[in-house]
Amino acid sequence: MSRIGNKPITVPTEVEVKIEGQKITVKGPKGTLEREIHKNISLEKQENTIKVTRIDDEPFNKSLHGLTRTLIQNMIIGVTSGYSKELEINGVGYRVSKQGNNLNLMLGYSHPVIFEAPEGISFDVPNPNTIIVKGIDKELVGECAAVVRSKRPPEVYRGKGIKYSDEVIRRKEGKTGK
Repeated sequence: MSRIGNKPITVPTEVEVKIEGQKITVKGPKGTLEREIHKNISLEKQENTIKVTRIDDEPFNKSLHGLTRTLIQNMIIGVTSGYSKELEINGVGYRVSKQGNNLNLMLGYSHPVIFEAPEGISFDVPNPNTIIVKGIDKELVGECAAVVRSKRPPEVYRGKGIKYSDEVIRRKEGKTGK
């Protein structure tokens, strides 16, 4: 019995949800998201709630049950309030600037790294050492933040690189520390 999957999803008044076969479309004040639902999962819409059900109790279908409910909930939150991830840049001479819709990253390489924003993602650079990735799709925001972080991951000896704002880097001692 999936506790998460059995919870009904409440739809706010400003959000419009369309279910056509195995496709769900969520439209809200910030934009529109679409997703294909697996054929073993069915959706029922009543007034302002959505109920997710599965066809049987196979382990695969049980895992899809909670996942599908969470994905739909994330879509509704995304079109109403959106998602954001904050990244910090640490290191001497490491900085970021915004050029149009792209990021210009100076990360200690011999050249600047230009990162183009995918469709549906926007960047905010409040200071030269902070990047805020914003969007309505939770998966895309997380993936984009991970790709930006991979341009120069944090280093364990000095802590230089790009890290998430809430990430804790476990520091190592150098050769001299015994």
